[in-house]
Amino acid sequence: MRLLFAGTPAVAVPSLEALLASRHEVVAVLTRPDARAGRGRASAASPVKQRALDEGIEVLAPRTLRDEDAVAQVSALVRDHGVDAAPVVAYGAIVPPALLDAPRHGWVNLHFSVLPAWRGAAPVQHAVLAGDEVTGATTFRLEQGLDTGPVYGTLTETIRPRDTSGELLGRLADVGAGLLVRTLDALEDGILDAVPQPGDGVSLAPKIEVDDARVRWEHPALAVDRRVRACTPAPGAWTTVDGVRLGIGPVTPTDERLAPGEVRAGRREVLVGTGTVAVRLGDVTPAGKRAMPAADWARGARLEDGLRLGVQS
Repeated sequence: MRLLFAGTPAVAVPSLEALLASRHEVVAVLTRPDARAGRGRASAASPVKQRALDEGIEVLAPRTLRDEDAVAQVSALVRDHGVDAAPVVAYGAIVPPALLDAPRHGWVNLHFSVLPAWRGAAPVQHAVLAGDEVTGATTFRLEQGLDTGPVYGTLTETIRPRDTSGELLGRLADVGAGLLVRTLDALEDGILDAVPQPGDGVSLAPKIEVDDARVRWEHPALAVDRRVRACTPAPGAWTTVDGVRLGIGPVTPTDERLAPGEVRAGRREVLVGTGTVAVRLGDVTPAGKRAMPAADWARGARLEDGLRLGVQS
């Protein structure tokens, strides 16, 4: 089949790579516009765009698909290239109704959960946050509802006890790429029909905002651990030290007991109290600095006795 691939971040690149190596032909790529990134805030192309340009593939990057010009541009591309299907992986924008039926087989989305669980922008983060033991990936045909379309295929993946959302998403991106290729193979062969999603088991996974990533030290250690891992690497868990933000990397629950937010710094470890047992800090990121081991930060910061994270002194 001739494909229009829609994707933007690095997590979509394994799928693009798999399609480039498949029997199908990627004739064009749809991605988000260049964005400022890094410390210098220089404008940079998306990882998907960079990979497409390396292959000499035509790239389309409209600011929105909601206006008539963008719809006309994509429609013309589908028509002129004879696009049969449009696989979608983390594109980052809504495909409007006017485009949903443009390719013969529609838009085939790879979503990183077993639908109807965790519909929305952040399925992997919410799975980790909820303490799920198993998640997976789903291919389905896009329709107007939010991740409500009929399902082509699924796979499952175990969530390991110390997984961050970044680690889990990396594995799902790799195995999901294979699922996407198999789905398109079967569609071309005429041996696959989409099955409507069940009406029960629906859960929502909205975008994790920065405030959602703030560590609540009064919560149990298990909840603190899950929140930090769910928000690693993005948007990044955080707390405050005397009102100044401190980034928090994955933590480890211990058997020690401290008051919520209370800090006990030793030569080789830093413990912080929660609503249950204390947790051992891993790496932390002081404002304006790079990540470092918590013990190194504590020595340099010369923490005062009685310090509590997350509160004003």
